[in-house]
Amino acid sequence: MTDEQIDHHEHIRAEEHARRFTEVYGHAPDGVWRAPGRVNLIGEHTDYNDGFVLPFAIDRTAMVAVRLRRDGEPEAQTVELASTYAPDGERLSRARFTVPGLTPGAVGDWGAYPAGVVHALGTLDGVEVPGFELLLDSTVPVGAGLSSSHAVEVATIVALNDLLGLGLDTPAMARLTQRAENEFVGAPTGIMDQSASLMGRAGSALFLDCRSLESELVPLPVAEHGLRVLVIDTKVAHSHADGGYAARRTACERAAAALGMASLRDVPADADLAVLDQEVARRVRHVLSENRRVLQAVQLLRDGDVAGVGGLLTASHASLREDYEVSCPELNLAVDTALAAGALGARMTGGGFGGSAIALVPADREEQVRNAVLRGFGGLKTPDIFTVLPADGAQRL
Repeated sequence: MTDEQIDHHEHIRAEEHARRFTEVYGHAPDGVWRAPGRVNLIGEHTDYNDGFVLPFAIDRTAMVAVRLRRDGEPEAQTVELASTYAPDGERLSRARFTVPGLTPGAVGDWGAYPAGVVHALGTLDGVEVPGFELLLDSTVPVGAGLSSSHAVEVATIVALNDLLGLGLDTPAMARLTQRAENEFVGAPTGIMDQSASLMGRAGSALFLDCRSLESELVPLPVAEHGLRVLVIDTKVAHSHADGGYAARRTACERAAAALGMASLRDVPADADLAVLDQEVARRVRHVLSENRRVLQAVQLLRDGDVAGVGGLLTASHASLREDYEVSCPELNLAVDTALAAGALGARMTGGGFGGSAIALVPADREEQVRNAVLRGFGGLKTPDIFTVLPADGAQRL
């Protein structure tokens, strides 16, 4: 679809979502907001090391309809949540909590993401979040490494920022949703995902310095160059709250300290890694080389060489597989098969241990690559394969 068709579709979806809210809660919402998932084109596991990343927001979104409770209403400090993330056979999944005394662990499952935002906003001086009602729907695949949880958090914080008149800018909202993930959900994620969801623009990737939060929109005209970004969701679920992700982050922090640096961002390319044990040295080698690949990719895109990014994607995957060790057999199979079938480059995207791979594919080879990957998975769980376009970031509809 074109950008105009995507926008039209989202507005129709928002109207339906507002009607559904009225059916669920008995009155209309104060508004509807959306926030996209993201694909990280390149720059994996660099964000929490103060490094560089190059994600783009995608044309799949989390959508929330919200109504603030009014003073004097029953349960004026209660938050009631409903979601189409419902177990089989149930119409809606629901959660509720009261704002006073909200603590980590008090809300589980998908409800932890909007609850985490409420908790993070409560740490700001002078901010009192009232009770509210929220209805969530999302087209971002869950567990696919496309940042479905951050899309929910960003949609929630953008809605509350508007309704409460908080005046938060995008870097502030990114930091607060990171706090929600780290302190409430318990996932030690960096700043990239929510930044892409907040700041993305159609036709562009977001070049982000994760230390300063300085950003630049870099042209990513894939369709205009006769290319497709193919997402291969392996259906191997991953979770940022698991031990593998946290272990990698801890290893990086310890390595930086052993090298006398505040973070791996400060480690020079020619640093002597012999003072580290071999496993930790491999982790550092990935981060240093990945930062260089991001900078190279940005320059290629500035020069209009979209196809040239393909080789960097493949090199990134090799580093993630061998040095950072966050890939898995299904991701490797998706990448290897896509490359053999004619992709210009391919790599796992997201935190790893499952989720999705992406492939940069000439449009005339798209079906060839799709079919080859489906055949390659054979008796394994059939992957979902779909294209994505760089899309606009979070907004009210």
